[in-house]
Amino acid sequence: MYDIIMDLKSKLYQMFILGVDDKNTYKALEHGLSGVIFFTKDIISIQRFKFLTKDLKKHSKIPPFLSIDQEGGRVERTENIHNGKKYLSAKYAFENGMTYLEEQTENIAKELKDYGINLNFAPCTDVNSNPNNPIIGERAFSDNPEEVVKGAKIVIKTYRKNGIIPCIKHFPGHGDTEKDSHLELPVLNQTLEEMENIHIKPFKKLIEKEDIEMIMVAHLQAECFGKETPTSLNKNCIDYIRNNLNYNGVLISDDMFMKAISENYGFEKACLMGINAGLNMFIYRDANDEIITMIENIYKKALNDKTLQDKIEISYKKITNLKEKNKLFKDNIN
Repeated sequence: MYDIIMDLKSKLYQMFILGVDDKNTYKALEHGLSGVIFFTKDIISIQRFKFLTKDLKKHSKIPPFLSIDQEGGRVERTENIHNGKKYLSAKYAFENGMTYLEEQTENIAKELKDYGINLNFAPCTDVNSNPNNPIIGERAFSDNPEEVVKGAKIVIKTYRKNGIIPCIKHFPGHGDTEKDSHLELPVLNQTLEEMENIHIKPFKKLIEKEDIEMIMVAHLQAECFGKETPTSLNKNCIDYIRNNLNYNGVLISDDMFMKAISENYGFEKACLMGINAGLNMFIYRDANDEIITMIENIYKKALNDKTLQDKIEISYKKITNLKEKNKLFKDNIN
């Protein structure tokens, strides 16, 4: 086990993955920031990107998650260095056959590993049941839960084989929405039984059979978990994953800058709601002063809040266990 003695602030910083900001990201890594997420703007050339990942690693108090959304198709962050060449989306790669899907995933994984990436927020295990869905569509393997599981298993296995941690998403399933959570809060009005029969089914099967490392929770209003709070901040939803699906791994939010959350709750309130609900990690696509201040304010609250301290400690253990399991501590030494 990673045996450095960490203070409360560093343990709290381990709950966050932030975007790249020259000033704040490096300082946050020195405080114990858990990781960094990269977007197209950060990947200008192969040489510069490799230097960036190595440099961030070098300045980290704790070995970092170096993460990306690299699904193929619409969600691909390497367009500046691929000269227009793109991988197929999950739907079309899956339709080309299992051999094709595995070979494409192998290429993605090897490329990411070469850049220094160790965590990919993929695959999508959403079931694309609504043809009017503006956000999932071809990002899903299929509109059939069994086919989604089949495709996801191949992608998960291939990422692991190549040293990339997979993160399945977007629990409890974003496939039947008619709104984009980047812009507003989508509503799912299905009963729990309906959700379990279609959208939750791939998550349940993958948890049971694949020992999933990390699950991303979506910003949705799923009425089967209560009408008041989005799933990502909802204790009923998080308790369901833990108690009904028996999931013990890391639960991470979708990007907290998405308007479904940021415009309705603000950063600090939403983050505290998520921690209290049982989320272990949060993604913020920026590392601006407001986000750093938010983390520091939560730290000040935690100093006199034993319940909050306990939540931080639980998350810290899950996060560092995942890092140790995937040899990130060893990689940071080499």
